[in-house]
Amino acid sequence: MTVVVAAGDADQNSVAERLGIKPDMVVQELGWDEDVDEEVRAAIEEHIEGELLDEDADEVIDVVLLWWRDGDGDLGDALVDARAPLEENGVIWVLTPKTGQPGHVEPSEIAEAVPTVGLSQTSNLSVGEGWTGTRLVPRSKSRR
Repeated sequence: MTVVVAAGDADQNSVAERLGIKPDMVVQELGWDEDVDEEVRAAIEEHIEGELLDEDADEVIDVVLLWWRDGDGDLGDALVDARAPLEENGVIWVLTPKTGQPGHVEPSEIAEAVPTVGLSQTSNLSVGEGWTGTRLVPRSKSRR
């Protein structure tokens, strides 16, 4: 069953909570381009009461938002880069265009890249009108 969430201010403000982002977290954004969902970005910035950090940030990161489109390059390489500043239990959200949208990424591409960089895929959710988020977390050491 698919749950459709209507776009609106209340729903957009909750997008940060649905992504597991708490007000005191450090959030980095990678892969920004003119096609990203600005309402999602604004809702997250409002929730954390600060700006999203870019790829030049030196901080330890709690959550990485990786906007990713078909044709952006090697997802595995991008995940290695995204994981480098990530806090030990940090989360990477790979945000991809929904099916039928320009730049759509097949879920199998994400599934293939994830294990090679020591991550596990845990869930997917809609993060705006045209974007889907795939939650990635560090693979449990006990499962290695």
